[in-house]
Amino acid sequence: LIFAVMRLTKPTLFTNIPVTCEERDLPGNLFNQLMKDDPSTVKGAETLMLGEMLTLPQNFGNIFLGETFSSYISVHNDSNQVVKDILVKADLQTSSQRLNLSASSAAVAELKPDCCIDDVIHHEVKEIGTHILVCAVSYTMQTGEKMYFRKFFKFQVLKPLDVKTKFYNAETDEVFLEAQIQNITTSPMFMEKVSLEPSMMYNVAELNTVGTGGESESTFGARTYLQPMDTRQYLYCLKPKQEFAEKAGVIKGVTVIGKLDIVWKTNLGERGRLQTSQLQRMAPGYGDVRLSLETIPDTVNLEEPFDITCKITNCSERTMDLVLEMCNTNSIHWCGVSGRQLGKLHPSSSLHLALTLLSSVQGLQSVSGLRLTDTFLKRTYEYDDIAQVCVVSSEVKQ
Repeated sequence: LIFAVMRLTKPTLFTNIPVTCEERDLPGNLFNQLMKDDPSTVKGAETLMLGEMLTLPQNFGNIFLGETFSSYISVHNDSNQVVKDILVKADLQTSSQRLNLSASSAAVAELKPDCCIDDVIHHEVKEIGTHILVCAVSYTMQTGEKMYFRKFFKFQVLKPLDVKTKFYNAETDEVFLEAQIQNITTSPMFMEKVSLEPSMMYNVAELNTVGTGGESESTFGARTYLQPMDTRQYLYCLKPKQEFAEKAGVIKGVTVIGKLDIVWKTNLGERGRLQTSQLQRMAPGYGDVRLSLETIPDTVNLEEPFDITCKITNCSERTMDLVLEMCNTNSIHWCGVSGRQLGKLHPSSSLHLALTLLSSVQGLQSVSGLRLTDTFLKRTYEYDDIAQVCVVSSEVKQ
């Protein structure tokens, strides 16, 4: 028996290289005429190398993580006698596991001379590094002698994309994820889908489109091709679900955000897919007491009172008895009574506080001067630069 293994791939694009010369040279107009008669060129643009034809693969080629590896296996009876009980087995050995890729585990009863057994195997590559395709054949001769042989085919699985992520924690419980995706292959990719699958605690909003004329258009344009070594940045906003809002605000340590799902196509439509592991970010530390702004105006009038709403959360494991003090700054003046009691605040609980203030200076002013004192431990927490407002003259605003 003769054993043959061949990889199944799509054909590649062949680009012709024009060879031209001056008319007064020895070949004259011969090369130009041959190029015009070449069916792979575009009429009227023969010298621009625009003509492309399909060519069969000349080598094994590259295999990238996330793609589907396909192979054609053929066992041919090259003798003049009938062999029986032919069993063909194909295994893929990786650094961590051994997979059986054979379509059928049943043996073929007999194989006549000049006949063959064909099989096509498919496998979605999920590991990088060295892979070994182990193909084994066992059969029985007419004399009853049992025969066995196998072949090994080694190939490397490469990394197609380089994915880097960055997390930005907003003043609220929102989390912004920036994903940088770089094409590290030698051919362009068509990015079919790049999405973020959030964890059960978050809802996600994609920020990769711009609304124009009532329609959403991708920030990368109509063509979503990613050239070799090019990098594209995707942005997502995650908001905690209502039932987890309080827990997400005070959770300590590492918080699971979700995972990226990337789907692309190359050359003639070969599909690839990668899914990252669970992305984790280090949750910001809020200390014992967290103060955040729920509502605040963007623009206010000079020397006119405006209202803000604060949210105070007890992030500690003990009950607090808080006192609120308001300290005026050079530009921001608080309206109300300072030193008032806020009462007891239990662990992981919150309270909303409506405050009034005014500004005596125009421009972008910082809201500062809030002090919270825990009467149990006699500990004071200072909050400065918690927000900014733009102060304009009332005439300008009108």
